[in-house]
Amino acid sequence: MNWVMGIDIGTTAVKALILDVASGRYMASSSEEYPLFSEHAGWAEADPDAWVQHMNQAVGRLQSSFPQEVKEVRALAVCGMVPAVVLLDENNRPVRRSIQQSDGRTGQELAEVRRVMDVDALYRQTGSMLNQQHVLPKLLWLKTHEPEIWPRIKQVVGSYDYIRGLLTGNFGVESNWAVESGCFDFSRQSWMDGYLQLFGIPANWFGAVGEAQDVAGYLEARTAERWGMRAKIPVMYGSADHVASALAAGVQESGDLLIKFGGAGDILYCTSEPVFHPQLYFDKHDVPGKYLLNGCMAASGSLVRWFLDRIKAPDSLLPQLDRQAAEIPPGSDGLVILPYFLGEKTPILNPSARGMVFGLMLHHTDAHLFRAVLESVIYGFRHHVDVIAEAGYSINRVFATNGGAKSALWRQIAADALQVPLLAFPQHPGSAMGAAIVAAMGAGQFPHRPVLEVLETQRVWHEPNPAAKARYDRGYFKYRALYEKTKDLLD
Repeated sequence: MNWVMGIDIGTTAVKALILDVASGRYMASSSEEYPLFSEHAGWAEADPDAWVQHMNQAVGRLQSSFPQEVKEVRALAVCGMVPAVVLLDENNRPVRRSIQQSDGRTGQELAEVRRVMDVDALYRQTGSMLNQQHVLPKLLWLKTHEPEIWPRIKQVVGSYDYIRGLLTGNFGVESNWAVESGCFDFSRQSWMDGYLQLFGIPANWFGAVGEAQDVAGYLEARTAERWGMRAKIPVMYGSADHVASALAAGVQESGDLLIKFGGAGDILYCTSEPVFHPQLYFDKHDVPGKYLLNGCMAASGSLVRWFLDRIKAPDSLLPQLDRQAAEIPPGSDGLVILPYFLGEKTPILNPSARGMVFGLMLHHTDAHLFRAVLESVIYGFRHHVDVIAEAGYSINRVFATNGGAKSALWRQIAADALQVPLLAFPQHPGSAMGAAIVAAMGAGQFPHRPVLEVLETQRVWHEPNPAAKARYDRGYFKYRALYEKTKDLLD
């Protein structure tokens, strides 16, 4: 049997999944949630120990329900948020909570780097403009605000690199964590030692770099025994979660576009050669020889979570909110939200950006606000589509995955606001499936065919409603204008 396992260290939950490569069906999955900490404006942190605890619980639940399948797993890969910053001491223990990729606390540090460095030259070396998710500004913040931990730091890794290190002893980093770190020279494929040392960052904190499908090591015996698995199965370097989602959705032809409704909102456009854009990030695809232009909105599903918390609504009320919001016309009766609740990454690259609710009146209900939240995320996706199109790239196929893709309303809003046919995977397990495919590819078990021809999963087409175009065009115009007219007021 060709069983493989994928583990996704997500923004608010870890998911473990078993894929039967022979049939293309995922046989089982288990998910465990944990908190995202945002105790100050723009902060986003997570507890690496919680990742480990909930990973063990998720795999343990799989082992309890499907012991034979778990026992027969032949390869494993982990994916996760990029570039989350995990700081390890000499014993490979985290010295503090992880600073997440969506964290926006580094405005002053970014300004400091801009004063010292030619940011255009950095862009040509790294493939992305200096921005809030880069690793060096976060390290500078820690050096200033938490000097007591500085001597304890011996290595800097990503979320999935930390987990893979615990599983194998190899704490190197996967190539896309390096690419998105902002301190890795893409053309030379090496860390930018001089850049790091200029700001007092020890270059030896950054270790070996491996490709997604490379074997990083083998599952150590104690973990294998705890999980009911065979010891010494190969563990791949793994994948950035958004890249794994693209892989699992079948995005692998030039012109393919994925919108990913995760805790953060990702949009990925496939190319056959490396392409840099100053308003976007850049990634290697998990498919060798393919690349991705990558847009990332700091808040997407996390904005939905924020709204549910404000109205004290459990997740079980989401279907009811969907039905109520579906009765409200496109454009939410003039209500427009800017989703910059954690600052914003692409395409505006402004950690000082802030969320906004515009047009609010007494007749607006919770359902209006909920629909406006959903529309705001899609307007953000549309902004990225405009940036890609303005750069001269045509979009051929559009896919939608991850948690928000379960909502028929949200999917239809996307098709209508973008005015494109949309192929959605409402029950698709997302990034964990991509990690499993990486494991299968690295072990030589995945068929040499397009992913969409191999995997069995529910697929739903959404055709755009031309009657909704004018209202969404008006809402999108307001969305773009609101930021431009208020950005000078931001602190």
